[in-house]
Amino acid sequence: MISILETYGAMLFTALGKTLLMTLLSLIFAMVIGMIFGLMNVGHNRVFNFIGTFYVDAVRGVPLIVLAYFIYFGVPAGIQGIGFSNFRLDALQAGTIALSMNCGAYMAEIIRAGIESVDRGQMEAGRSLGLPYGTCMALIVVPQAVRTMIPSIINQFIITLKDTSILSVIGFPELTNVGKTIVGNTFRSLETWAIIGVMYMVVIVTLSKAAKWVERRVNRGR
Repeated sequence: MISILETYGAMLFTALGKTLLMTLLSLIFAMVIGMIFGLMNVGHNRVFNFIGTFYVDAVRGVPLIVLAYFIYFGVPAGIQGIGFSNFRLDALQAGTIALSMNCGAYMAEIIRAGIESVDRGQMEAGRSLGLPYGTCMALIVVPQAVRTMIPSIINQFIITLKDTSILSVIGFPELTNVGKTIVGNTFRSLETWAIIGVMYMVVIVTLSKAAKWVERRVNRGR
């Protein structure tokens, strides 16, 4: 095990950095997607409700690995088919899009649930003061909902981090993919996967502790 770390340690930590980078990028884009579709689902416009519900159900109903293949292989093939022969998506771009779409669907439900957890009287009070619906949502409801959503968002970050391992199928050099390469070079499967498992565990346990700490702080502040 020590010899693997000495030989491939730099490669493993580089892969971990790329894994965290993709996770962070995906979570940022997912927050935007989730906010858009989450607000659609809590509004009173039936068309927006349908669009938001359709997106969440459609994306959550497709396995991430299928979505990754579709974005990496299917979308470029379709765009090339209409005349853009040089269009390509690299593994980072395709993986980030796939993870963002997948995480965004779950984030939309987190945001919807967070907004709906705020007492309806808050919105009614704002409206009674003559504030527009959008202003009430932005200044009154959403800030209160965020406190409820933070632990769930951190948990979603953890789930997205673990989901990056699926993107080894499109060649992104994240931690699991690099593990396959090391096993292929050394034929030392037990030690290699033990090291990778520990690396994932350290990061995920740290994030889990952070989620619990934030949740305790939020509960105390209520």
